[in-house]
Amino acid sequence: MTRHFKVIVVGAGSMGMAAGYYLARQGVKTLLIDAFDPPHDQGSHYGETRIIRHAYGEGREYVPLALRAQELWDELEKKSHLKIFTQSGAMGFGPKGNAPFIDEAIASGREHNLEVDYLSGAEMKERFPGLNVPDDYNAFYEPNSGFLYSENNIQAYRELAEFHGAEMSVNNPVVDIEAFDDSVKVITEKETFTADKLIISGGAWNKKIAAKLDLDLPLVPSRQPVAWFEANEKLFNSNTFPTFMVEVPTGDTRAIYYGFPTFGGCGVKVGRHEYVDAIDPDTMNREFGSDENDEGHIREFLDTFMPEASGKLKKGVICIYTRTPDGHFIIDKHPEHSHISIAAGFAGHGYKFASVVGEILSQLAVSGETEHDISLFKIDRPSLKEASVNK
Repeated sequence: MTRHFKVIVVGAGSMGMAAGYYLARQGVKTLLIDAFDPPHDQGSHYGETRIIRHAYGEGREYVPLALRAQELWDELEKKSHLKIFTQSGAMGFGPKGNAPFIDEAIASGREHNLEVDYLSGAEMKERFPGLNVPDDYNAFYEPNSGFLYSENNIQAYRELAEFHGAEMSVNNPVVDIEAFDDSVKVITEKETFTADKLIISGGAWNKKIAAKLDLDLPLVPSRQPVAWFEANEKLFNSNTFPTFMVEVPTGDTRAIYYGFPTFGGCGVKVGRHEYVDAIDPDTMNREFGSDENDEGHIREFLDTFMPEASGKLKKGVICIYTRTPDGHFIIDKHPEHSHISIAAGFAGHGYKFASVVGEILSQLAVSGETEHDISLFKIDRPSLKEASVNK
């Protein structure tokens, strides 16, 4: 006998698990399906921590969502026994006149009247002695930001969703999806389910999942190395040093590095925010160090800007970015099936929004509308259509 649910969530990672909780909390009969057993090491939430920042270099339109996400993370911390957020502060810096990401973050902070200090490189070095920053760099520091415990947070949402009655079907890849006028059928390796509504939030697998519903989404997953290094604990611990985003000139282009202070002896964590060759998430090489640049670029950055954090490599892992052509998310309903919602293309900066995206997806599933402005994330915006036509 096929079991029926009010809502099925395909992909119970960052956004999907949050959506499952917000649905179940309202008494909605919800099933969450995942190809693995979340939290796990196969998706974009892997790697222990994620930055949450409110002054936003990717566009000031994101700031209201970032602030709502912060409220929801704080709420989750009160409901869970797990650690959700550390308020270490967040900073960013880059060369004056040649750092559009940093300039936009500064502009977004001013436009939204955020609590942010705007500083020179010299002032940043005085405040954080572990930095080696040119005096004429532009910089900002926001004390109310910090970092999230990504795997903890998914575990917390899972426990609360199940407490409120949501069901989980894990280690169970989706084989096919059929859409009807007012329902869906989800066929998995283990069982077939039906539902009135469907949410697709499969991370790096979203392109493959959406194809089952005749959607050709221009999503490009890429392999992303992240590493932890021994550091001067006095200079770089989470009580004295913030998370960071740094824009660095590299010839005719710019690179953005990001990272976290050390806590509990874990070391300083650093990654390079970039999009390299497309990968297949099912066959990607997950061995850190299999590419010489896995550590190389990161080490060069630390040697230049944070030399006392460029100690012995403690650990390296591989996670995944999934990018859209314009770098903005997809959060919308299927263009032909309004009872199907899709959350995709979070492009390496989306995790911090998982709480509010979960809220948005739950609202779309229940009422077909959301109180949040998601016009930037429409599935039929010109940049996505052009990419599909020109591929």
